[in-house]
Amino acid sequence: MSDNRLSLLTILEAIEKITLYSQGFDSGENFYHDSKSFDATMMQFIVIGEMIDKIDETFKKAHPQIEWIKIKNFRNIIAHNYFGIDADEIWEIIHYKIKPLQHEIEKILANGDVNRSTDN
Repeated sequence: MSDNRLSLLTILEAIEKITLYSQGFDSGENFYHDSKSFDATMMQFIVIGEMIDKIDETFKKAHPQIEWIKIKNFRNIIAHNYFGIDADEIWEIIHYKIKPLQHEIEKILANGDVNRSTDN
């Protein structure tokens, strides 16, 4: 299994966990106050950022429909400014950004376009 494929599969697993951990809440504020669910979700966003860092640059350039840099930067915000996180922003990301990311990664995996580049 290529490194890119493994990273993408790990991202999909993290997305599934985010979806699971955020179920049953009706607002970002309520989600934030369930510290176990919120913290577990934040950890999965960090996992996604870490996996993006492992994907080679040529592969990322071949798939510009995914906002690789923006997602990685979001991981850095969570890791370095945890107490400044806006619960409503997290809620919006969970509800409007995670599923499209999941669908894009699933399309890439379905196309089999995950081989490691020889550029590294």
